[in-house]
Amino acid sequence: MFRPGNPLPGTDAGRGQPRPVADARQPSAAERVRTLAESSVSAALTVPGARPPEPSPLGHGSPEARAVTQDGDVVLLVPAASPAAQLAVHAQGDEVTAVMEITDVAPVAVPHRVRGRAWLSGWLTAVPEAERPECARLIAARHPYGPPAAGTAWLLLRLEVGEAYVDDLWGAEAVEPDDFAAAVPDPLAPHETELLQHLAAAHEDQLRGLCGLVGEPGARCAAAGGGRAVPLAMDRHGVRVRFCDVGGGSGDCFDARFEFPEPVGDVAQLRRAMRLLFEAAAG
Repeated sequence: MFRPGNPLPGTDAGRGQPRPVADARQPSAAERVRTLAESSVSAALTVPGARPPEPSPLGHGSPEARAVTQDGDVVLLVPAASPAAQLAVHAQGDEVTAVMEITDVAPVAVPHRVRGRAWLSGWLTAVPEAERPECARLIAARHPYGPPAAGTAWLLLRLEVGEAYVDDLWGAEAVEPDDFAAAVPDPLAPHETELLQHLAAAHEDQLRGLCGLVGEPGARCAAAGGGRAVPLAMDRHGVRVRFCDVGGGSGDCFDARFEFPEPVGDVAQLRRAMRLLFEAAAG
């Protein structure tokens, strides 16, 4: 139904092979897509074959908020005047196929900030009036940031997912709709931006010390000293750090993934896990 765009630099998208991972304990592709679908990162909604009134990188609209139902449908809050909303409202029983592309960008300053993209394609409809209160409650529970901008009329749409695909730091993989519906978003995702920014601002020396735990690249990093250590991504299983400009060089980067002793379920458990990592590196 859809074809993702160009693969991310350094991934194996297009060859259908995820990159090898040293530890098998990692979030599944379905969990990664579900986490992005439930998040507030940038998304663009496109209806293939329908030309938007004006060329736009957001296609036929950008959802203000979104949430996933128990059945795995994605509820979207969009401006009522947006092309996607108008197409769904005036479909009159015809199927409107749509693709939502989600772009995940690291919330810290680092080279190659795009961490991944996910695509969800399926059938777009306007939420029936009888179901709007429940869908509105679901949106409010996922995004408790207050009402959208005043003066704009809003409409709830439903995207019934038929296909999903992710291309990110773990690799590229298709996701079945049933797996997407059954997946659980990562519990740290709502706090990840704040956590990464705090680590980058207050703990860079300790992050740099982690490089001694990662074998040959880390040994070179530890011996050379200097450079930057930027927390790139975090989930309940571990944290990924990007080491750049090691030994005073310019532009050279490598990523290292540090697994927690056991998966964490909240911020308090994360603090303990990070303390253990820092203690291991210091020892």
